[in-house]
Amino acid sequence: QLALVESGGGLVQPGGSLRLSCAASGFNLDAYLIVWFRQAPGKEREGVSCISRSGQSTNEVDSVKGRFTVSRDNAKNTVYLQMNSLKPEDTAIYYCDAGRYYGCARDYQEVWGQGTQVTGAS
Repeated sequence: QLALVESGGGLVQPGGSLRLSCAASGFNLDAYLIVWFRQAPGKEREGVSCISRSGQSTNEVDSVKGRFTVSRDNAKNTVYLQMNSLKPEDTAIYYCDAGRYYGCARDYQEVWGQGTQVTGAS
């Protein structure tokens, strides 16, 4: 069974840091583009950061640029989100999503994690 498990969330003071992990089981992450999403209470889900299969290309939403860094270790089948200078508005459930196209029909396969709570104290 394909699964992603996030960990590393918690309560952090303003300006603090957390590192989220997203570990895959049942499949190899190196074939997948990874996106970190977050969803705050009462708000729509937001894409925060993404990383290419090789890890050579990354992108972040403007609100986290310079503070969040995504990386991956394909040998460990794990992706990370390093979050620095955290703000109360970063409070949300953070999810990782692995996606890829495959086959001649370019079917799309997607795997979601269950999420991890990040709470920035105000």
